[in-house]
This record gives sequence, structure tokens and C-alpha cells, in this order.
Amino acid sequence: MKKVISLSLVLIALLAFSFKRAGYEVGDKAIDFSLKNVDGEMVSMDSFEEAKGFMIIFTCNTCPYSVAYEDRIIELHQKYAKKGVPVIAINPNDDEKSPKDSFKKMMERAEEKGFPFPYVYDETQEITKAYGATNTPHVYVLDADKTVKYIGAIDNNTKSAAEADKKYVEDAVDAILGGTEVPEKKTKAIGCTIKWAS
Repeated sequence: MKKVISLSLVLIALLAFSFKRAGYEVGDKAIDFSLKNVDGEMVSMDSFEEAKGFMIIFTCNTCPYSVAYEDRIIELHQKYAKKGVPVIAINPNDDEKSPKDSFKKMMERAEEKGFPFPYVYDETQEITKAYGATNTPHVYVLDADKTVKYIGAIDNNTKSAAEADKKYVEDAVDAILGGTEVPEKKTKAIGCTIKWAS
């Protein structure tokens, strides 16, 4: 009986470790992707030849946290795309579990909000799994070589952009552009859980 309990504990520990290691950590090199944008074109990081980095943001139409951050995501793109660091927003949600996150609904939302950045659909959820995103929104800031420099939240105040006194993504991008160390490399992504396919 003791052997069975010991073996069970070892298996649980191994499973916990494997789940903990799922996805990227800061310092890992991210794979590129080719995902369908709301304009019907395929988008990858290699689509941006002169990029100095990327803000990869897993987000969606339906999560209240994602909706609360939409204007801030637009502002991030407008501030940094011209400096060579664009936003690429990825919807990771399965559209059977979350019908309002379908590609058609993405097109409608992008038009309604006037998204200036690509809003692409990870229909197979393979990219989401590769990155290790768990929430919407969940941000990965990469440098020009696609090395992960920051993972986590956009800032420290979901409710109010004006009251956010820690702007994690901006600080990370500024560090990349300035050739300095990212001050805070990982924070907890606050938001809705990703709706995984059955």
C-alpha cells in the first residue's frame, strides 16, 4: 500500500512539473505562426520584415477583461508599431465552446472597434498551447529574434488605465527598443480562462 501511495505521489509530482513547464518561459525562442487575420490574409511574425519586436496578445471578443483592455491594446499598437514593435492579437478560444468568439464575430468586433493591428484566429489552438497562454488577455513580448522577454499582464489595473501605475508591457518594449534589461520579466495574467476544444 505504501508503495502505491509513493508511486502515486511521484506521478502527481511529475504531472505537476510537466504542466508547470508547458509553454514558453522568458528567454525561450518562440516559433512563428501563420494564422488567418480578420481581413482574410494570413499573418505571421515574418510578415513584419523590419520588426524590432512583437507584442503577442492572446485575447478574445467575449472576456470582460479582454474587452476592458481593448482600447489599451489599440494604444499600445499605435505607440509602438511605428517604432517597429507591432501588436498581433490572437483569439485562442474554441468557437463551439464560445460561439461569440467565432471568426465571423471577430471580423465584426475588429470593424466595430477599428482594430489597427492584426486580429488572428488560432483555430487549432496549437499556437496557444505552444506559447502556454492560459488567460485572455495574456501577453508575450518578444524581441526581433523572437526571444521571449516578458510574459503576463498588460499593466496592474484592469479597471482603469489611468490608475495603472505599473505598465509592464510598455516597460518591456521600451527596454527592448533601448537595448536594456526588461525590468519585470513575468507577472500573473489576469483574465478569463481559455475555452479549449473538447
